Formats: sequence, C-alpha cells, structure tokens
Amino acid sequence: MSTQDRYPVARPCLSDLEERYLLDAYRSGWISSQGPYLQRFEEQFAVKCGAAAAVATGNGTVALHLVLAAAGVGPGDEVIVPALTYIATANAVTYCGARPVFVDVSPNTWCIDVEQVAASVGPRTRAVVAVDLYGHPADYPALRALCERHGLLLVADAAESFGAFLNGRPTGDLGDATTFSFFGNKVITAGEGGCVTTSDLALADRMRLLRNQGMDPRRRYFFPVVGFNYRLTNLAAALLCAQLERADEIISRREVVISAYERELSNPPLIHRQPVLPGVRRAPWMASFLVGPAGTKGLRDDLARTLDLLGVETRPFFVPIPDLPPYADVNNDYPVTADLSRRGINLPTYAELSDVDLKVVVDRVRAALSKVTDRR
Repeated sequence: MSTQDRYPVARPCLSDLEERYLLDAYRSGWISSQGPYLQRFEEQFAVKCGAAAAVATGNGTVALHLVLAAAGVGPGDEVIVPALTYIATANAVTYCGARPVFVDVSPNTWCIDVEQVAASVGPRTRAVVAVDLYGHPADYPALRALCERHGLLLVADAAESFGAFLNGRPTGDLGDATTFSFFGNKVITAGEGGCVTTSDLALADRMRLLRNQGMDPRRRYFFPVVGFNYRLTNLAAALLCAQLERADEIISRREVVISAYERELSNPPLIHRQPVLPGVRRAPWMASFLVGPAGTKGLRDDLARTLDLLGVETRPFFVPIPDLPPYADVNNDYPVTADLSRRGINLPTYAELSDVDLKVVVDRVRAALSKVTDRR
C-alpha cells in the first residue's frame, strides 16, 4: 500500500544528526558568518572533492559569480556556456559585465559540446563554464586540454553533480575551479548554500577576500577592493557538516531509486533513460528521462499533466537559455538543446522514497504512458 497520495519531485533527507549539529551551532551563539562549523565544512568538503581548498558561499549562483570575478572576468570578456542549463550559469557571467556565448550540448552526455566550444573560442574568450547536467560530468579531459591551449579558465558548474566521478576522480577537482549548490533539492543541502573548490590557492585567497566585502584579512575594516557579501552562515555549515557525514548513505539510496526507475521503465517505448558514458559515475540528483523519439513535441507535457492528476509531481528540463528574454538569440541554432528541452522529464528522486512507494510511482508512470499513448 502507498504511504502517500502525492509524490513531490524532491525532498531533503534530514536526520537527528542535522538537528543535533544545528542546535549545537545555535546554542554556541555562532549563528552568522563565523564559527567552527564553517571551517570544519570547508576542510572536509575539500577533502571529499579531492581539491586543495574549498570556499563556502551563500548559494550556488554567487559561487559562480565569485570564481569568475576572482579570476578577473569583466566587461568586454566572453565566457562560453552551454545553451541547456539553469539560468544562473549565464547570469553569473552577466554579473561580471561579460557576455555569455552559448553553444549546444552533446546528445551523448547532455553536457557542453567540446567541438562547438573549440569553434566558439575568440579573441575575447576568457573562460569556459561546463555544466554537469543532471549529474553527468562534462568531458573535462578534452575541455582542460582545449582551455590550456588557449589560456582559458575552466569552471565546472557542479551544482547537480556532487558525488559524481569521472575516470575515478571526484567532481570538485576536474576543472580549475568547481562550483556547487546546496539548495533544498540537491543531493546534500542546507536549504541554501554553495561552495567553490579549487587547487589554485591564490584563486582561493582572492575568492575569500571578495566573499567578505573585500576586507583585508590582516587589517580589520580596511577594504582594498570592492567585494561582496557572499558568506555562508555557521548554522547552514552545521547542516552541511551533518549532510556530508551522511553523504555516502544518501547517495547510495538515491542511486537505488534511479536504478529502480531505469530497470522498471526499460520496456515502455516512449521513455528513454539518461545516457551515461564509460568511466562515468553520475551523481544521482534527478531520475532524468526523455519522452518520445527525437523531434517529438508536446508528448512530455501531456505525460506531466497526466502524472500530476495521478499524484506524481514531475519537473521538465530547462528552457534553453537563448529562448529566454534576457538572452534572446536571433541566431538561435541549438538543435540538441531544443530537442532535449522539449522531451526531458524528471521523476521524484529523493532518498526517503521507499521500495513500496517506488513501485507505486512506477505503476503510475506506466498508467500515464498508456493514457497518453491512447490519446494519440
């Protein structure tokens, strides 16, 4: 029997440990942007990601802005980003006064197409931001070689890929800097929060300076540069310390959830699983599928509406950024992005989905697929 009538697409996995650490931080009086949990989280997160340093931030968007600003990206510069991603990737470039240059994604990974990146490098290009879409790492060896050849900064937007590995290396040490989000629907969460990992210690120091309003760490209330208030609170860091301790457990259960979907929905001809390349262990952020064959229009939305009536919340893939008013592109030609955006759907994915509830959701997906097929 189902334990619930409606299934949200995401839900945080919290335990007594999070409560204990949060209360400890609260009772200590260190509730703002200083305190022992902040240092502890940064140290442990850097180790988990295989990086030399971690710089915690208020959220994942400001983490992106912080690394670009610290690297000196500014007006007149261009930064190459994928056309299929959350808008924060492009917004962070715009915050710097730079221009995002969009390229299509690969149908084999749903991540930025390396050949198109190479074709888009110009005299004003300063950086490439690769997004690990729906938990699958981008082709960092190829991107790193390309960026080194042209002297470009390689930023990994790993907001969706904490826990992923590429050729045995964890997300967090695949680019020159890697940004993370700890929003409420992420693999580990503090409700909000972010982080940048890097093995460039000079870049890490510059980010710490800018994160704290630009205040000189050796002279209080002296500000040699214009900075930002991008700090994380000790309360949020306490939650993240607990989540980090439980990360393997959370990731393992989320992997079970996604594997169950992919196993049980392998026969319906209208739904196709996310591709995963050899050497990749994707992060189990969302159970992501494509609805219908390439070029299909409207079927995904029909399925989502039908599932909503059956009590299953879903989430569509991102709208292509060049289709959005702030970034409207008259030369919009991103066919893979457009197709994935029209067909992509995410099913409920969280660690507390029981095996019984998984079966209920799968049965409802099958019923919904049958209904939309009958209507066509």
